[in-house]
Amino acid sequence: MLRVQRPDLGLLRLRSSALACCLGGDGGARQNHRVNSSLSARTWRKPETGWMKLNFDGSCKHLARAASIGGVYRDHEGAFVLGYAERIGTATSSAAELAALRRGLELAARNGWWRVWVEGDSKAVIDAVCNRAKVRPSEDLRQYREIAALLPLFDGVAASHVFRGGNKVAHGFAKLGHKAARPRVWHATPPEEVLRFLRQDADQQW
Repeated sequence: MLRVQRPDLGLLRLRSSALACCLGGDGGARQNHRVNSSLSARTWRKPETGWMKLNFDGSCKHLARAASIGGVYRDHEGAFVLGYAERIGTATSSAAELAALRRGLELAARNGWWRVWVEGDSKAVIDAVCNRAKVRPSEDLRQYREIAALLPLFDGVAASHVFRGGNKVAHGFAKLGHKAARPRVWHATPPEEVLRFLRQDADQQW
């Protein structure tokens, strides 16, 4: 297992159903959280105890618009738990990013992970999810609404932006999606293609 030291995240936590409400949810029976970094991170950071962290990414080949998605879950010790990758046909880069987040939340619900910190390298998508920007394209809006429908399931939802250097594992899974004949999910043991990036995150000095 690859583990990293837990940093002082310096995150603002708001006990509120605002994230679910602003996306069209009603908060359900559970209390949703919104956790946002005051600044974009440059390196990967591990979550607090009791939380799972999802890093997600979309990959779009611009000429053909062939798109794929991927993501990775790690626990509070920085250990790899789950990764996923799949092709989604033709899509814009923003729609692919949103689809990657939606798929990650679906997998969290399927596995019973009710406190999830989501992080991606598309600031536009994170701003949209945090209700700091409007979603306009129809395909983006469809993905956005599907994300909204999932949010009331969770006890805690956190969202933050990270630069590409801190999202290399998710990017590696998204690239694998282009080659996947069918949706892939890896449990406990990651594919060789992302091991180098997992080790880089584990070796970060905080």
